[in-house]
Amino acid sequence: MTAKVIADDAEALTVAAALADEFRATACERDAERRLPRAELDRIGESGLLAVTVPAGYGGADVRQETLAEVFRLLAAADASLAQIPQSHFVYVNVIARQGSARQREFFFGEVLAGRRFGNAQSEAGTKHVQDIRTRLEPRPDGSYTLTGVKHYSTGALFADWIPVLARAEDDNLHVAYVPGNAPGLTVVDDWDGMGQRTTASGTVRLEAVPVPADRVLPHHLTFRGPQLHGAVAQLLHAAIDTGIAAGALAAAAVFVRTKSRPWFESGVETAAEDPLLIQQFGELAIRVRASEALLTAAARSVDAARADLTDDTAAEASVAVAAVKAHAARTAVEVAGALFEVAGTRSALDSLNLHRHWRDARTHTLHDPARWKVQHIGRYVLNGTRPPRHGLL
Repeated sequence: MTAKVIADDAEALTVAAALADEFRATACERDAERRLPRAELDRIGESGLLAVTVPAGYGGADVRQETLAEVFRLLAAADASLAQIPQSHFVYVNVIARQGSARQREFFFGEVLAGRRFGNAQSEAGTKHVQDIRTRLEPRPDGSYTLTGVKHYSTGALFADWIPVLARAEDDNLHVAYVPGNAPGLTVVDDWDGMGQRTTASGTVRLEAVPVPADRVLPHHLTFRGPQLHGAVAQLLHAAIDTGIAAGALAAAAVFVRTKSRPWFESGVETAAEDPLLIQQFGELAIRVRASEALLTAAARSVDAARADLTDDTAAEASVAVAAVKAHAARTAVEVAGALFEVAGTRSALDSLNLHRHWRDARTHTLHDPARWKVQHIGRYVLNGTRPPRHGLL
């Protein structure tokens, strides 16, 4: 693959908007047929979007987080499944920027600039909790490792050139092993069966004594020993996806009401779009969506400010700002996608129209991690000045 190199923030947004328009035209059909978006992901790779956070010193645009969040919002408004797939890519590019050696950065940033994709093999099923990682990196006499475990919800792994695997080493600390998608002993299973996000292929990754050279392993545990933005950046992109889903659902509802809905007979108007009660509902829904968009922008700017001056205080501010938009956008996405049917009427529920994909995507994606804990951390911070904890989900 030959990838373009995007020069700056403005170009990144222009490219993302054009791709979103392109993907929107076939999103409904892809979801209905569960047609995996390999060609669309190739288009994203060729466009240069996957490399926009590569530091300038390594040839990338190093765009602002405000720009990256807007890229994800634009893509998610068009196709939420497609937007979710590269989320982990950017998270693990960030790990390299934070914990990679100069040699590792040179190699992996070169891969990213060439358009190659990172997936993820992070979550595990049947463990005590989400942070209970049991996949193991076992040392070999030559200094390399073997990697053994089973991962679930591995979004992007099926399409990835490299699969970052979260594992514990001999010292029981968390590391990330970057494994080629065709490594011996690695199997990626397309067994994702979720009601929403149907084309993310978020299935199972099996690792059976996968060989890993020492220079493909990064000490991820060090990320959380000081002020960090790993969790804030990861969650910001999830919030952008939720915000995009809400915007996409509202846009779909408006088109349906303008073109296919009949006015209620008591309204006394000629078209559904003139019904004052529907106008009121659309206004209320738009306010919710705009509030999420405003919170997304504010959170992204807080993360950018913390990147420029990273301290315990700036990191805490960023995490709290991101938690706020994530909690708000998660509720907004589900509520607006559900309200689509209320404003559009009975016909909108036809399975053949597949308008329910917006709600299915919202309901599925917002289960990623509980917003109630984000609200708790916000409350503790505001009331008692307690900084949020350092972990990858906040």
